[in-house]
Amino acid sequence: MTAVLPVDDVRENDIDEPVATPVAARRRKVCTGLLAAGLGLGGAMLAHQFVPAIGVLTWAVALGMLAGNTRLLPAGARQALGGITKRLLRVGIVLLGFSVSFGAIAALGLGTIALVAATLVITLVVTTWLGNRARLGAARSLILGTGFAICGASAIAAMEDTAGADEEDVTVGIAMVTLFGTLAMVLLPLLAGPLGLTDQQFGIWAGASIQEVGQVVAAAGAGGASVVAIAVVVKLTRVLMLAPVVATVSVRKRMAGAQTGGKRPPIVPLFVLGFLACVAFRSTGMVPAGALAAISQVQVAALGAALFGMGAAVQIATLFRRSGPVLIVATLSTLLVAGVSLAGVFLLG
Repeated sequence: MTAVLPVDDVRENDIDEPVATPVAARRRKVCTGLLAAGLGLGGAMLAHQFVPAIGVLTWAVALGMLAGNTRLLPAGARQALGGITKRLLRVGIVLLGFSVSFGAIAALGLGTIALVAATLVITLVVTTWLGNRARLGAARSLILGTGFAICGASAIAAMEDTAGADEEDVTVGIAMVTLFGTLAMVLLPLLAGPLGLTDQQFGIWAGASIQEVGQVVAAAGAGGASVVAIAVVVKLTRVLMLAPVVATVSVRKRMAGAQTGGKRPPIVPLFVLGFLACVAFRSTGMVPAGALAAISQVQVAALGAALFGMGAAVQIATLFRRSGPVLIVATLSTLLVAGVSLAGVFLLG
């Protein structure tokens, strides 16, 4: 005999409490994550307007840490942020390729390009070695080496997966390149006169040794537009070298995985290929200036939102654990990149 449910029971069970589908749940999670990331990005951009010396990406990490370690960010929103952070990072790194062209780099000349490459390799290798000697861990050591050698926060974000780093490693790396990049931004212009550097030499030195583009512009600004132009092109040459560095580390990781039986990373990550494709497209001269400006804004927004999410995943209580060795390695790396690039400038004459 078939039982018949009362009408009230049917209405209560089947209508008032519909079961959410997995797709709907995922959509809600993505929307929550995007909303949180958007609010964090907006706060970072607003803070940058009040304190322009600190870049949007650095503000995004700092505000993410603040929100993640207080009750400003609910647990559900933090989990949702974690699901979209990686995708936003990839988008930001790919679009970064539109900031540099092969033609602008070729115009520097072989000597300057060789100086930039040598400084980058020496800084990366020695900083990573110092980090390992200080027992910071292989991932954090490589993250610090990448940040100081190439292009600060963007390079660190690009190297995260390949290095096997976590959010804390990334946040420590960004904090160090921001702190010491700011010091270099202030000190290098003061040293240019006593060292007898010409405007062109100072532009090359600033671009080859300071981490963030904004810091490079600020340091070179006192010399005028021509010095800023040289410094920025040299800095963007370092940005272009991000692709071969990530690919080289990926190959080494892949070889290590093959030997140990572990999971092997791809030889060249897909987002690195996308970065190179954007550089090539920019180099054709087919992209209008207005479009490049808009793409630059989207790139900063994607990276800023992603770094807000990464900052939110970090616990401040553990961030400064064993901070002494990190500060020592960062100090030595700063002196190294400044010293090697300055020696190269003098060598080029």
